[in-house]
This record gives sequence, structure tokens and C-alpha cells, in this order.
Amino acid sequence: MTNWKLRLQALTPVQLIVSYYFLAVTVSVSLLSLPVAHKPGVDITFIDRLFTAVSAVSVTGLTVMSTADTFSVTGIFILAFVLQFGGIGIMTLGTFVWLIMGKKIGLKERQLIMTDQNQTNLSGIVNLIRQIIVLILIIELIGGIILGTYFLKYYNTWQEAYLQGFFTSISATTNGGFDITGQSLIPFANDYFIQFIVMILIILGAIGFPVLIEVKDFLFKKEKRYRFSLFTKITSITFFALIIFGTIAIASLEYSYFFKDKEWHEILFFSLFQSTATRSGGLATMDISLYTETTLLIMCALMFIGASPSSVGGGIRTTTFALNLLFLYHFARGHKSIKIFRRELLEEDLRKSVVVTMFAVLICFSAIVILTITESFSFISILFEVCSAFGTTGLSMGITSELTSVGKVVIMILMFIGRIGILTFLYLLGTKERKDNFHYPKERVIIG
Repeated sequence: MTNWKLRLQALTPVQLIVSYYFLAVTVSVSLLSLPVAHKPGVDITFIDRLFTAVSAVSVTGLTVMSTADTFSVTGIFILAFVLQFGGIGIMTLGTFVWLIMGKKIGLKERQLIMTDQNQTNLSGIVNLIRQIIVLILIIELIGGIILGTYFLKYYNTWQEAYLQGFFTSISATTNGGFDITGQSLIPFANDYFIQFIVMILIILGAIGFPVLIEVKDFLFKKEKRYRFSLFTKITSITFFALIIFGTIAIASLEYSYFFKDKEWHEILFFSLFQSTATRSGGLATMDISLYTETTLLIMCALMFIGASPSSVGGGIRTTTFALNLLFLYHFARGHKSIKIFRRELLEEDLRKSVVVTMFAVLICFSAIVILTITESFSFISILFEVCSAFGTTGLSMGITSELTSVGKVVIMILMFIGRIGILTFLYLLGTKERKDNFHYPKERVIIG
């Protein structure tokens, strides 16, 4: 057996997954560098091609160039493929290809799938992948047909209308945040039908694949009593609570500013769409920089939380945020355990939620410090860019294209970490979990 095969077998599932994502970025850079992918006369530097590839693989949507002005129709199809690749996950698409080819999915492959999808056990993992692929493709197909047909009223040819429709559907469902209009969804700021469909697609992509599968089972399985898992209950409540909170906060804070000359329905849809987009969507119906700093800070917090686990989004994830709140509440009430929905949370999950949050704060703080040194933008613009990159959201105050090379590298690292997840990144730095062979006497430390 050759040395590289031995080294490959020695890698942990986490290290293999990260290696595959690096490979995906390399392939994406190569594809986006093809002359046929660009419009005539367009020249893109390597750092900009790399930035676009990382943004697409991490389904973030931050761009240093106009997608509409840079890429040809072939390039747009390549970008859509990369978004699909990054959104569903490396191992999900890989498993789908293996199943088509009739390859047996062994223990090693199942461990990789489990790691990529942030699952806790190997049971039913291949069936999970089948359902994820089918659900996402059906959602994107239906979304593309609806939007493409509706876009016929905006574009001169059916080819352009359906290209816009299917790309928007893929970008929204994968929470990619890329657009080929050149202005995100600003041209459709007053078209509530398009906004409604896009919001539905963003939610379906960001709420988490396990939640979608459980909802499907609830709707189509003929069981008298169907019990949703604790994960689905906590995720769904937190996810929609954040959307409602964001909508109310944006509407209230901007009522006397950006919304002062707007009708009630305009206020509702502007606020609701941008709140939904902060879950990880990245598309916008207005210039974000027109909001007040207070509103932008709220949006930073929402992007930092991000989408749900085992979804297309990034951030610390909704369940992490929920467990932190539950821990604080029960600790303040003097409870030593957390009980919710007639279930008790594991201490290990609580520890993980705290670790993820603290490490996320640390890396985002470090990124902000570096960018304040290398860049000449306002603090709120840098903070917004950092939270958007880490949450793989893609919203921006317009500074992405003007970042220095160092700034672009920092943002790329944040996008990559946001996509693979904090726990995966931490496991990459460490090794397998070890049990202590001995203990020292315990001693208390004064806290607070």
C-alpha cells in the first residue's frame, strides 16, 4: 500500500471531511477559472477567484465582484453546481453518487457522513442522505418552476426568466446568497410574491434537514400519534422566534428612520425579509447600509446565531443559542438540571453549547481586531462583515470588494469555519476523545 493511502487511512473522519472541503474549494477555483466561465474581456485575479470559490462552497454569498457582470451563462451554471455542492454537503452528494453506482456504503463512509451532517449515531445514516437529496431537489425544482414562470413578466425571453428562476431557487434554498440580477433582490423590493417564495426557500434550507424529514413523516405517514424529537421542537421554536424577534426589532428601530415614509405592508415585508435573510439567506431587498447602527447590531447578533444544525447555514446554530438561554435561566432559578418538553438535557450537550459560543466569540473578536488594523472602514461595517462571514449569511454593507488581501483571507477563514462548524473545527485541532486514567483532588475556585 502506498504512503498516501496509509496517510489517508490514518486521518480521522473530521480531518477527512475538512480535506474534502479543501479539495472542493480547489476544484471550484479551477472551474471558475476556465475562460468559458467568464464574459469576454473579464479578468479576475487569483485571490478573487479563490474568494468566490470559498464563498460558494461555504454557501455564504459574500462577493468581491458582480456575479452578473463577471460570469457567462456557463459560469453561472458552474456557480450553481458549486452552491449545490456546498449547501447539501460533500458527503451527501458523494453518497448519492455511490448509491447510483451501486457502491456499498461501509463503516468508514458512514462515519464521514455522520460527521458531515453533524449527527450523533450511525443508525439510518444512508436513508437520511437519500431523504435529504430528494427533499432538497424537489424543493429547488418546485421553487425554480414557480419563480421562473413568474419571472416571465420581467424578462424578454423564457430562457432568461427560467435561468433567473432556477438560480434564485438554488441560491435561496442553499442559503447561498448569490444573485445574477446584479442588485440582489432590490429590483423586486415591491414584489411580495417573489419575496414570499424566496423566504420560504431560505427557511426550508436553514431550518435543518432532520426537521424537514420529521415534518414529511408527520404529514405523509399514517400514524395516529406522531412524536417530534426534542431537537425538532427546540430548533423550530428557536428558529421562528428569532425571525419574529428580528422582524419586530427591525420594524421598531427603523420606524422613524428608513421606514418613516413607508406603508405598513412595505414595513412588514422589508423587516420580515431581512430578518429571514439573517438566518443565513444573504439576499436583500434594500441597501443594508441605510439602516441605523442599532438595527445593524441586532442583525449582527442574528447572523452570529445563524441557522440550525445539519442545515445549509452557519453560525453558532439555533440549538446552541437555545441551550445557552435555557442554561442561564435554569441556573438563575437554582436548578441543577434542565428539563424541557418532559425530557432532560445532557450535560455534555450543555458543555458543547458553551464551548461553541465562547470559541465563536474568540475567533470573531480576533477577526475584528485584525480587520480594524488592515482595513480603513468603520467599526460597524467590519463587525457586520465578520458576523456575516461567520454566519455564512452573505449580507454586506458594501465593503467586501474593497478589502485588502489580508482582509479577504480573514473573511475566507471565517466563511470556511462557519460552514464546517465550530465543533468540527475544534475536533480538527485535537484528536479523539480521551478518558482520564486518574484524577487529582478537587478544589473550588471563586467565580463572579
